[in-house]
Amino acid sequence: MSKVVVGLSGGVDSSTAAAILHHQGYEVIGLTLWLMKGKGQCCSEGMVDAASLCEELDIPHHIVDTRQLFQEKIVDYIVAGYSAGFTPLPCSQCNRAVKFGPMLSYAQEELGVDKIATGHYARVNYNEETGRYELLRAVDRHKDQSYFLYDLTQKLLAGCMFPLGEITKTETRRIAADYGLQTAEKPESQDLCLVEAHGSMQTFLEQYIQPQKGEIVDVQGKVLGQHDGIHRYTIGQRKGIGVAAAEPLYVVALDAMKNRVIVGDRESATEPSFTVDRVNWVSIAPPTAPIRAEVQIRYRTSPVLVTVIPEDRGHRAKLVFDEPQFGVTPGQAAVWYEGDRVLGGGIIEQLS
Repeated sequence: MSKVVVGLSGGVDSSTAAAILHHQGYEVIGLTLWLMKGKGQCCSEGMVDAASLCEELDIPHHIVDTRQLFQEKIVDYIVAGYSAGFTPLPCSQCNRAVKFGPMLSYAQEELGVDKIATGHYARVNYNEETGRYELLRAVDRHKDQSYFLYDLTQKLLAGCMFPLGEITKTETRRIAADYGLQTAEKPESQDLCLVEAHGSMQTFLEQYIQPQKGEIVDVQGKVLGQHDGIHRYTIGQRKGIGVAAAEPLYVVALDAMKNRVIVGDRESATEPSFTVDRVNWVSIAPPTAPIRAEVQIRYRTSPVLVTVIPEDRGHRAKLVFDEPQFGVTPGQAAVWYEGDRVLGGGIIEQLS
């Protein structure tokens, strides 16, 4: 019988993934990462639900204390980013450095199991021609989470299973109900775990960042108002800027050195190109020449056509849009695709 370690958050997705594998005949071992204290899927409440599921399925359950790792890799990363005028995306960083990496290491080294599974909506395929594992979008495009998984390495993809990748969210809940899982009707998480735990990102950040008054200026440098901290703003933001104007204003840049929020019209927040750092080429080897692709610059944005120009032996890249795009935000992830296949991704660093 094949063994698999399933990451359990206490939600319906991970619960159903475990139940599917269990009913398929796998010897399932539950594993929950203790990331932080407080409310939310990743914390104490989720651990209780995960433990209850393991009792339902009569499978062992392990809890690994990764709070210090989460603090160093995610909390410190987010605080440093917002302090520097970026808008960090913690989820992709968390998946590689805190979740999948440590989970696979624990499974292999402590439990002697070579495979892990999660409730993410994505798919993995091994391409025999290229000898690489490919990360693919989920069948349910509305729930597809491949954007957050772009940073997984070939080693991690080789050890991963995504049982929900071929089904829809509606089917997931139906299967959970058919199996009688107590999580079948559990409400879905709508926010980052940190936001769930603290009520808002601003509340979380202000445990670490002291509000500091500064100027709100237009693109010519004219002072329009005052702000209480650049960490409260993000590029492309329109509401809650704090200044009145005849025409709609958007945040177009954050100047951490001068502690300034720079605003302008919508065109001012539109970019023809940008660069990304910390690039991970997922389904293909790093190319040596420009390639055509579709890119997402945020999780919920539609993919748009770009030319990806590799730099620094593929560790960086410049992306040139076919048509300039609004709200390109340093700190967020840019993930480029060929159809359903994730080609690569990286962290947005500089705008054009």
